Amino acid sequence: MFNILKYLRETNNYSQEQVAKKLDITRQSYIKYEKNICISDVSLLKKIAELYDVDYSSIIENKLPKEYTYNVIDDKKEHPKENDLRIDIPIENIEKFKQVFLYILKKVGAKPNVGQTVLYKLLYFIDFDYYELFETQLMGLRYIKNHYGPSPVAFAKLVKEMENDEELEIIKTKRFNHDMTKYLPLVEPDLSLLSAKELAHIDKVLEKHSDKSAKELSEFSHKDIPWISADEQAPIEYEAVFYRNEDTSVREYNDEDY
Repeated sequence: MFNILKYLRETNNYSQEQVAKKLDITRQSYIKYEKNICISDVSLLKKIAELYDVDYSSIIENKLPKEYTYNVIDDKKEHPKENDLRIDIPIENIEKFKQVFLYILKKVGAKPNVGQTVLYKLLYFIDFDYYELFETQLMGLRYIKNHYGPSPVAFAKLVKEMENDEELEIIKTKRFNHDMTKYLPLVEPDLSLLSAKELAHIDKVLEKHSDKSAKELSEFSHKDIPWISADEQAPIEYEAVFYRNEDTSVREYNDEDY
């Protein structure tokens, strides 16, 4: 019977002891994984995939890997055809973010619960849900794991640029005696940068989450495998959406997906 872990190890001329050391686990633990090929620890899956430069799915499905799954695309080179490979590296589309953010503010920014914390989570679920559904990035923002949930790394800088360009106004206020930062859009979003599919997706996320409090959205984000599997203050990986549980998954998988 084919064994993907044994195949990858032997192809790379590693001993079981060497692989265990690279994965920071005991040899006995590694032998159990190689024997059963049943790994529920997402962080360990990530280490194995990165060690051999393969996709997670090849390990989960116990099959030969696709090639070059972790290579970063150089914009100066010819891009591969769609669906040839997935790019886990966030490719930030700054202008698209700005238009998405203005669209969010126009749709739900006036709601009393929608401050900076809620906006962080809305942006996160827009990006990560889209990646799970369509295996491509919408805004491609980089997010890190904070105590209160996912946070977009470039948010403060980009919003400050938008304030300087008079595209929005930043307002400091209070809600239930807590400090709150709200944003007032001063211009209309340029919807020409967004496809009908992207707008429909954004609307669906806003309908699902925009009425939730900051606490509710933070607690919901803490159930999400991408957030769970990341280290504190470390980047959250898009690829982890394919290991979500039923609480946060937005995709209906069929046999062809496995």
